[in-house]
Amino acid sequence: MITKENLLAQLPYCLAATDFPTLGTKYEGKVRDNYTKDDKRVIIVSDRLSAFDRVLTLIPFKGQVLNQMATFWFEQTKDIIQNHVIEVLDPNVVIGRECKLLQMEMVVRGYLTGVTSTSAWYNYEKGVRDFCGNVLPEGMKKNQKFDKPILTPSTKAEHGGHDESVSGDMIVEKGVLTREQYDFIADASLKLFARGVEIAAKQGIILVDTKYEFGIDAEGRITLIDEIHTPDSSRFWFADEYEARLASGEEQKKIDKEYLREWLADRGFRGEGDIPAIPDEIKVETARRYIEAYELITGQKFEAEVGDVHARIEKNLAKYLN
Repeated sequence: MITKENLLAQLPYCLAATDFPTLGTKYEGKVRDNYTKDDKRVIIVSDRLSAFDRVLTLIPFKGQVLNQMATFWFEQTKDIIQNHVIEVLDPNVVIGRECKLLQMEMVVRGYLTGVTSTSAWYNYEKGVRDFCGNVLPEGMKKNQKFDKPILTPSTKAEHGGHDESVSGDMIVEKGVLTREQYDFIADASLKLFARGVEIAAKQGIILVDTKYEFGIDAEGRITLIDEIHTPDSSRFWFADEYEARLASGEEQKKIDKEYLREWLADRGFRGEGDIPAIPDEIKVETARRYIEAYELITGQKFEAEVGDVHARIEKNLAKYLN
């Protein structure tokens, strides 16, 4: 069992960045460091936490949680659509197929919720009823379930920019995808979400909303990439308390990075200006929630050791390169 003391002890060892030139050309995302060479991509998941399109802080064991949870879900959904995973090299590292990134994310929402300016609830509260091509009925309340999940695609911003929520028609009109590609991805996304909802429900968890990213592999096949159904890409609630909390107007009990996002929003930070100082106890609680999410959703025990993540990765990469 990972204790609070373990999480505090791990703070100095959080993986902030990597530099492995021999792995290939590097691209640094908000959370993942990607190295490409030939037809393969080495993805190293850091402990960076991103929200409001900003990297906010480092969270102990977060990279390991994300990588292992994504691995679990890629395995559970590989019959729906091909994914990029070739080999898991280290708790924080995956070797994947190199794919040409499609410049959009497919966001699937099962509930009317969220706190960011791109969220369904934020827009609904401001009077928006046509949200990314989905006509929403009057009289809904925060955290209410939609009759059926809605698709709200998002264009991927340039490095450092903000993503933009748009309709599927706009994705096609902008030339981001062909109509055939969009329809294929829309269908796959709804099936992936349905599988996620089904598996999470068995654990007493609600998969609220999520996002998927796709690329085109060397054979021209649309491939699911990046991550799937992790606390970074998805929102999760506890099913047993949902109805009572909805009826009373209480916020839902969450197991995702919304905890830190809301802590910052309560202090007036929504992505602009200086990031407020985040105390160690908030980082540790965020880490605890990531680990809890992993164990609750996968049904597997999270195993990790306090120590230098970068040194361990370097050791495992040396074996791979040899």
